[in-house]
Formats: sequence, C-alpha cells, structure tokens
Amino acid sequence: MRFLLHECLPPSLAGLLRAAGHECAHVYELGLGLGLGGQPDDQIMALADRQNQILISADTDFGELLANAPVSAPSVILLRRTDKRPQPLADVILANLEQITDDLEAGALIVISDTRIRTRRLPMKPSG
Repeated sequence: MRFLLHECLPPSLAGLLRAAGHECAHVYELGLGLGLGGQPDDQIMALADRQNQILISADTDFGELLANAPVSAPSVILLRRTDKRPQPLADVILANLEQITDDLEAGALIVISDTRIRTRRLPMKPSG
C-alpha cells in the first residue's frame, strides 16, 4: 500500500512501514521539495489524493474535513492511540491492515483507538 504520514506522527514510523514492504512517505521527507511542513490539512489531503496515497494521521481535523465534503478519496487512517511511539503504531497498523484493506481501497475513514476500529465509507456527506 501507499501511505502518506502527517506531520503529527513520528517520521521514523515511515521507515517501519517501508520495512514491512509498503511505500510510505512522511510530509517532512517531502518538505524540502514541496514545502509540506505546516501546510493546511486540506492541502495535505489533496496531495494524498493526487498521489493515490492513504493518509495516516492522529489529527482529528481530517475526520471533520471528510465529514463535511462529498469526497470519496483519499482514505484516511486516524490513530487515536494512547501509545504514540513509532513501533506500537506500526504494529497496530500492520496487524489490522488486512482487515481494513477493502475499505481503504474503496475510500474510507478508519479510526484505530486503543479498544476498537471504526470504519466509515466515503463519501460521508452526500453530494448535491
């Protein structure tokens, strides 16, 4: 899978996901050429959509953006975990990826908390 990590997540998480065989970039890795550090969330979402990436973040603003727009992409994994260290975050993503792949490919907001996974298919707001 192809992932884009938001700036609120540790850059080393990208390396862990790459080591597991996924394409993954952190916005800071792209920041030198594209100036992504500190960019508005809608611009980060648009980049993930253009590059056919799944956005991973811990920022709940992305859920609000998806809820208020009639969009079907990009898919977003929202990490609402107590343990924010890179290895546990990678572990929970990788352990649940097979279960959520179909939703991610179709367009979804996936919220992974300490106790459960919630899925909302996109678009969350009807168009028109």
